[in-house]
Amino acid sequence: MDPVERGIRTLKIEAEALSCLPERLGGDFARAVELILGCKGRVVVSGMGKSGLIGQKIAATLASVGVPSFFLHPADGVHGDLGMVTRDDVVVALSYSGETEEVLRLLPVFARLGNPVIAIVGRKDSTLGREARAFLDVGVKEEACPMNLTPTASSTATLAMGDALAMAVLEASGFREDDFARFHPGGSLGKRLMRVRDLMISREDIPRVDEGASLTDVIGEISLKGLGMTCVMDANETLVGIITDGDIRRALNLANGNIQGNANGLMSPSPRTIRADEMAEAALHEMEERAITSLVVTGKEKGKVEGVIHLHHILRAGVV
Repeated sequence: MDPVERGIRTLKIEAEALSCLPERLGGDFARAVELILGCKGRVVVSGMGKSGLIGQKIAATLASVGVPSFFLHPADGVHGDLGMVTRDDVVVALSYSGETEEVLRLLPVFARLGNPVIAIVGRKDSTLGREARAFLDVGVKEEACPMNLTPTASSTATLAMGDALAMAVLEASGFREDDFARFHPGGSLGKRLMRVRDLMISREDIPRVDEGASLTDVIGEISLKGLGMTCVMDANETLVGIITDGDIRRALNLANGNIQGNANGLMSPSPRTIRADEMAEAALHEMEERAITSLVVTGKEKGKVEGVIHLHHILRAGVV
């Protein structure tokens, strides 16, 4: 078989292995989700060889969706690392055969501690399958390996089952975009999920003048705060408009450089605003749509200013 044919054959075998998994999800899968949701400690994932590598990814995925998890190498476990396991933990044990010696040697310890075991295996009648509180079947008809030896389709199925388990836990736990951003502050996905409140300036940094402020006062405030704009507030500290560098230039041009009015006459009334809990990406889209460089951030009470977000705040944060 030439390389392309072997590649196609491999992908077809693995795709078939995945296509069989949905019909196997039932009571045991729901029980596994309940065990993880009810876990007061951490989820301990363990497996040897290729199963161990998949187990590390499953542990990392669970951690990324807010489930405290870690990977325990079975060989290290029986040489002291079992001390990391507590009575409050839940175990996810991986072994395609269900008879991996190193994994089975951990079971008596888990039993003594009272740790429920979720088994991701290829045979329910295996030792691991029988001992588990929940059994997740990842059995495959054949491996993609021409000798039917190298874990390929089975490891792919195990990985997919781990993802299915993690996503079911994510949804059942009410995990939201805010949570994702909190656990991924350094990643590009986390940056995309940043909220306006995370980037805006607030309190004394907000440029503001009252309606009667003179042109000199307006220019002074804009220059001092460095955002190219200022909010205009009424006597009740309610937003009534904004003045930008552009507003001043246009007014100077119309008045041949001799402006006599105050902030009320210079401002653009009813400016575009955004809420602090909206996505920073939404603020960027609004700015691009309207060809502006800043948005006033308002609270639940209409017209009450909480902050200002500028295009540069968004760009510096790496949201795009």
